[in-house]
Amino acid sequence: MKNTFVFTYVLMTVAQMILSNYCHFSPYVMLTILPAMILCLPTKVNTLEAMLIAFATGLAVDWLAEGTLGINALSLVPVAFFRRYLIDAIFGVEPFEQKENLSIKKYGFARMSFAIILFTAIFLVIYIAADCAGTRPLWFMGAMLGFSLLASYMVSILLVNLLSYDDRR
Repeated sequence: MKNTFVFTYVLMTVAQMILSNYCHFSPYVMLTILPAMILCLPTKVNTLEAMLIAFATGLAVDWLAEGTLGINALSLVPVAFFRRYLIDAIFGVEPFEQKENLSIKKYGFARMSFAIILFTAIFLVIYIAADCAGTRPLWFMGAMLGFSLLASYMVSILLVNLLSYDDRR
């Protein structure tokens, strides 16, 4: 990974901390860009490294922004675990075989949107299940999942170009 990607990744982690601390629009909406950050990791990063990066990122956000320590780390590690399989299913084996990184310009808006929605949905299902843990009714959890998925997708699709790592830069 180049230093510019690492710097951008750290800045996006700080942006997530700001979103977590100051952007509480409703109890039904939770904004997250963490799954898009894991999606945009360079394809040179293997699954174990991605899981370690996800754990460190999630724990940093939990420690400096969220109230419940470990909830973002708990939700982000499975996203990193399934990253390779989901990228293979959505984009084919090309990105990993040719060491190409994901971007809207290269793979199109529709496929990147689908990937962001899928990654964010996995994250949010785990996050909401752990956060609500039998204290909220199912309709609330469903509404929170729907609204949070929509809001997080709109923020993530705007930021994915910043995280798209290009070897030629």
